[in-house]
Amino acid sequence: MKHAVIDRETVQKIIDTADIVEVVSDFVHLQKRGANYVGLCPFHNERTPSFSVSRAKGICKCFSCGKGGSPVNFIMEHEQLGYWDALKYLARKYHIEVQERELTDSERAEQTARQGMMAVNDFAMSHFCHNLTDTADGREIGLAYFRERGINDWAIDRFKLGYSLEGRDDLYKAAKANGYADHYLVDTGLCIRSERGQIYDRFKGRVMYPVFTISGKVVAFGGRTLKSDKTIAKYVNSPESVIYSKKNELYGLYQAKGAIVKKDKCILVEGYMDVISMHQSGVENVVASSGTSLTPGQIRLIHRFTQNVTVIYDSDPAGIKASLRGIDMLLGEGLDIKVLLLPEGDDPDSFAQSHTSAEVEEYLQQHEVDFIKFKTDILLKDCASDPVKRANAIADIVRSIAVIPVEIKRQVYIKECSLSFGIDEQMIARQVTKDIAVLRERRAKETAREQAVRSITDGPGVAEVTARDAAQKGDAERQDVVVDVNVDDDVRVAEKETFGGDNPMAGLQSRSRATILEPQERALLRIVLKYGMLDLGEEFCEGEDDPRPVKVIDFVADDLAADDMGFTNQLYQQIFDRALMLRDNNWDADFATHYAAAEERRRQTFEHGIEELKAKASDLSEIKAGETLLAERVASGFEEDIRRFSMSYFERILTYDADDRVRKAVTDLVVERHQISRIFTKYNSVADADDRRLDELVPRALVALKYDAARCAFEELRQRISALQRQPDYDIDEILRLMATQKKWQQFCAELASRLGERVYEPLR
Repeated sequence: MKHAVIDRETVQKIIDTADIVEVVSDFVHLQKRGANYVGLCPFHNERTPSFSVSRAKGICKCFSCGKGGSPVNFIMEHEQLGYWDALKYLARKYHIEVQERELTDSERAEQTARQGMMAVNDFAMSHFCHNLTDTADGREIGLAYFRERGINDWAIDRFKLGYSLEGRDDLYKAAKANGYADHYLVDTGLCIRSERGQIYDRFKGRVMYPVFTISGKVVAFGGRTLKSDKTIAKYVNSPESVIYSKKNELYGLYQAKGAIVKKDKCILVEGYMDVISMHQSGVENVVASSGTSLTPGQIRLIHRFTQNVTVIYDSDPAGIKASLRGIDMLLGEGLDIKVLLLPEGDDPDSFAQSHTSAEVEEYLQQHEVDFIKFKTDILLKDCASDPVKRANAIADIVRSIAVIPVEIKRQVYIKECSLSFGIDEQMIARQVTKDIAVLRERRAKETAREQAVRSITDGPGVAEVTARDAAQKGDAERQDVVVDVNVDDDVRVAEKETFGGDNPMAGLQSRSRATILEPQERALLRIVLKYGMLDLGEEFCEGEDDPRPVKVIDFVADDLAADDMGFTNQLYQQIFDRALMLRDNNWDADFATHYAAAEERRRQTFEHGIEELKAKASDLSEIKAGETLLAERVASGFEEDIRRFSMSYFERILTYDADDRVRKAVTDLVVERHQISRIFTKYNSVADADDRRLDELVPRALVALKYDAARCAFEELRQRISALQRQPDYDIDEILRLMATQKKWQQFCAELASRLGERVYEPLR
């Protein structure tokens, strides 16, 4: 059986066209009330209207029964249609031609397979960890290997290192005993099915390195044999699958993202042990491409957290030359690159093992060099006496300069290159210009080729991607979402409701950390959904004259990463990740399209206004005066048009999400029960609306979340100390260590409380 899906362009056209007031009016009599419309809810019996419809937001909501949402969600609820059929209903209403293709059975199965594959990977990781520490072979072989390599328990736990027993089907039997299906074990690559249909473990007799996504999901494994048999592959890695694409993952990024943000630098190495040893030494802003060539997807992951990258090489010249292409790719993404060459005979693993954290940091600072100097030293090392080779090497370096997207940086490197090689600066600049033209032509051809392929294959669109993403994160728990009056109220109500009563920690034992933090996370996510693509401020980057705008969602993502935090509520994390994906993959194109349309509307409005002025004005001076006022009014309208688009971007798209839970949660988060009355707006300024004071609101919400997270940590330590003290012959040193940590959390809480302003911190008794 085949299933149809609607292409991205059609879904976007439906989102842009469907008017929530018009859609609901087909079924409900609506009356204007302030900025919104109200009517009797069509989903339950009521006498007083509680069904509110907001044209500006494109959302409806019943504040009694909770039903509503975007136009597609309303139609799904009212007409009892599926997601795709509801989209087709709206397309017919607005005479939009539906472009769709058949979704194959395999594609449909892929949407439901992700959850099962994620679950079996989680089980496998736990099984390998158990083998390492709780079986004789694991301790004598796997754990002994890590000990020999200098890896301690902290690093083993941080990276969830494990061991796969030598038995042919140890993992397979364990997984089957726990109810996991054969096809998930095979599809993830954990097991292999022979031609005879027998299933056996892929990684038997190997130490195991789980590969995590940026949000901490296990999607793959690397396994290293400990045998000296040359006929056996040293490393075996999970094959690519529905949930794993090696070009879009970086080993260690999940563990390193907080340190990367704090230090504003990412250190790039090659292998698993390089990352683990560096982290263990105290240098935690380290990731690896895991033996593969660096890819654009991996570079974009890095760029989300920092502008600065240091690439570490060992002293092997052949390996260095083979890796130089990665530097050009990093430059092409606008990153600032430094390169570090380790002493002869060392790699990052051995260097970190033989030096302290301070020594490693000091060596980095003293020996990392600019990529131009590094590349010059490498390429010109063996061709000083050969003018042809020297010219080719210089041309290669100039091509690297050409890929840099920021003009001022290119000019600096052109000047430096001229001084280094004794070549006229204008000559190098002309060659850079030629190389840029070649690059642009090549990219244009690649873009045309990709568009041609998409037009032939009619590739998956936003709706499909949304459905697949929702399926991938299908393990999110169903959560009831509470809506408050406004964002500022959200923060205050969350502060009061988080723990209840006068004792903020009362009842912690009976409630999970996720439950306690939910109100603060809800408030923060609501800000992201409502204002995520508005500019919060500006960031000055080294080498650039103009500051870069910082979006609300970028500020929140970076601030959370700096403290290695995420949303404990899995559904909230799923929504936040989906918003980040829209920002990374769709925003630029969608904004450009809207901007062009807004420009056209501005032009037409101005021209129409001029015609009216000419028809009504009595003389030329009146026309000129009117033209000045018209230009100001049109410009103001254009700016407001762009601002409204940016402000509603996430909620407008995510309220159409194919995942029911995402759609409902986003609707509940962004809808408002109350509106500012017309009496208030008549006599008061609304300049202090939430979207106009984000520089106060966003940091406040982040601090409030971190405050309660810190209080949770404090109380958890108190409970551990109390439990230890109840034991006979308790370890006094361990208690003192926990109390010292507890005091740090207490001080941290006090500092955050002072930043919250209206909250007083009192130490728990």
